[in-house]
Amino acid sequence: MSGVRYSLQAENDLPASALPLIRSPRFHSCDTNMTHVVSVRGNTPLDTVPPDYLPAGAEARWYVLQAGPDAGKKLFFYDSVLGQGEPLATVVFVHGNPESSYTYRQAMDAMVSQFDGAVRVVAMDHIGFGLSDQASFEMVDFHHARNLRELVEYLDLRDATLVIHDWGGAIGVGAFIDMPERVNALVLMNTTVFPMPADGFDYRNFPFPGFMAWNRLGHWWPARWWRFIPPMVMFSPAGRFAFLRHSVSFAWRALTRQLSAKEQMYRDMFRTRSNALSSMRNVKQTGVWGHGYRYFDETLGWQDNSEFYRNIHNKISKVWGAGGRSIPARAVWGLWDPCAKDSVRQQWLLALPQLEGNYELFPERGHFVEEQEPEAVARAIVNVVAEATRE
Repeated sequence: MSGVRYSLQAENDLPASALPLIRSPRFHSCDTNMTHVVSVRGNTPLDTVPPDYLPAGAEARWYVLQAGPDAGKKLFFYDSVLGQGEPLATVVFVHGNPESSYTYRQAMDAMVSQFDGAVRVVAMDHIGFGLSDQASFEMVDFHHARNLRELVEYLDLRDATLVIHDWGGAIGVGAFIDMPERVNALVLMNTTVFPMPADGFDYRNFPFPGFMAWNRLGHWWPARWWRFIPPMVMFSPAGRFAFLRHSVSFAWRALTRQLSAKEQMYRDMFRTRSNALSSMRNVKQTGVWGHGYRYFDETLGWQDNSEFYRNIHNKISKVWGAGGRSIPARAVWGLWDPCAKDSVRQQWLLALPQLEGNYELFPERGHFVEEQEPEAVARAIVNVVAEATRE
């Protein structure tokens, strides 16, 4: 089965205004005549996207959020069947920061080529990311989870395989945790929903201690220049020396306008101050990842996601682990990353014992393992779907 993605141009970027609006003859779950879903983008800062931003045959759509502080904003998503025949599964991809749905493109292609049949794929760009509307306040996980839940309920997603990475872990789990019956399998990569242990590396001393720690960078780096950080870190290699060498190379290519299409896209996504500040807020909170925290937003006032995390901590094992349905689960971890250190992996294994023996470790990979090991991610999805459909 082919994993070739949609492309209008062989070498050039695709104008965001000319995204494919292709209705699949096999399956579609949204009607563009309905006011909740539109085919015209909003105020995304992206003027162009790489030609493979959507899978082959996928429809560019925007869900108009109906409630909450983002009511009226347009959330980009696609919901498409890839392959021939009736879909074997529904796979929901949830990205983190500073990513977009585009980060899963290679894993999706590999997944489709490995599936013996069709698969329904749902992916979205959170508000402030990708082709969705710009953020209007400093958003964190529980804001995005609220928006995602609204989309999930609108599409009435059921029997979903949930694929999560980075903050997409808390966002995806948080969106589904109070309707856990909608999920029948889980694939996770370099993410956590638990309090980050203080041992070894954490984001207050990684990748370097002091002012170059990831957490600290969100506090002092100028918002106007934040747009250069995401494309630099997302495609960086593992190891401090390799990371430094890559950073210097990236800076030179940025100065001489030699960035690739994907690097330019991740740069331009944060060229507005509102999107940059929202992304930086997530970086600031990595120091207390999973603990629950409060912060002051100039638009909404004090924000507190402590109850959001308590709800996840209290329920995840009871609904998806040994205390509940024990849904099939897989993990792919790039080990040069605090989200993949042993103590974090043990938290996942304690909550979801079925992960034991069902994960792959990559010592030479870092946080963005889905960019570096897409075949492994695809393999995990195919295997977990096979297990879920046997039960």
